[in-house]
Amino acid sequence: MKALVTTGVEPLALELRSVSDPRPRSDEALVEVHASALNRADLLLARHRPVGSSLGLDVVGTVLRPAADGSGPPAGARIAGLAENNAWAELVALRTDRMAVLTDSLTDTDAATLPVAGLTALYALQRAGWLLGKRVLVTGASGGVGRLVVQLARAGGSEVTAWVRSPARGAGLAEFGAEVVSGYDTPPTTSADILVDSVGGEVFSAGYKLLRAGGVATVFGNTVRAELRLPADWGHARPGVRLEYLFLLDEVTRRSVPADLGLLVDLAATGRLVAEPGLVTPWTDPDRAVRSLYSREINGKVVLSI
Repeated sequence: MKALVTTGVEPLALELRSVSDPRPRSDEALVEVHASALNRADLLLARHRPVGSSLGLDVVGTVLRPAADGSGPPAGARIAGLAENNAWAELVALRTDRMAVLTDSLTDTDAATLPVAGLTALYALQRAGWLLGKRVLVTGASGGVGRLVVQLARAGGSEVTAWVRSPARGAGLAEFGAEVVSGYDTPPTTSADILVDSVGGEVFSAGYKLLRAGGVATVFGNTVRAELRLPADWGHARPGVRLEYLFLLDEVTRRSVPADLGLLVDLAATGRLVAEPGLVTPWTDPDRAVRSLYSREINGKVVLSI
């Protein structure tokens, strides 16, 4: 089969190569891959893995051969799921406890935005707790996760402030019901009960200072690759504030991915959650996809059509 693999020519260079077909374990289904999204975590891994390594976490495809242990969906089922860094391929062996069945109303490329980004958004808000009547501040709100956090927080009854780098990055967020603040050098002025941060550095610090007593900061990323700094009065001025860190691949070991991903699929299929990629490109042109992700020129997810 064909797969996108690392080349060693430069850290983010990928190419299609012939590789061995996967050999599923008893709890894995053999899946024909139709689409996969790019995540920053995928490309960070590309810098450190040997030449010829496969990549990719998001999977949308069709079950060709169900798991031998009888778990999971039958042959012919369309599914979305989380792979083990091998999704950018024609075939993947996928654990049945890491997938959910898709409905016909959700396209492959739309569904590809849900596994990593959707589960991260869902778990970040669940870590924060009760949403009804709360004010949620979302940094990096234009990204694949951020756009879903905004929608899920609004659906949970929160008022949402979406903080983005530039006006262009805020496109579409007001339609989701968010108050949009543009420019990381101009912080919001409204206090918040919940901070969901993916930017890090000074943006995290500024957002943290807006938390009310008893608030929660949930961190799932650090796009500026800078230290997280708390203000000197971080606890005294904000008694009861809680700081949570979310690492998705660890979080899913304690969660029911089929149920949680199934919830996101249902919300998207019924129009209660907008799951649309910012860019869809064929996997034969991975350079364009990588450039678009790293230049931050795309709002939402970058999806490979396979």
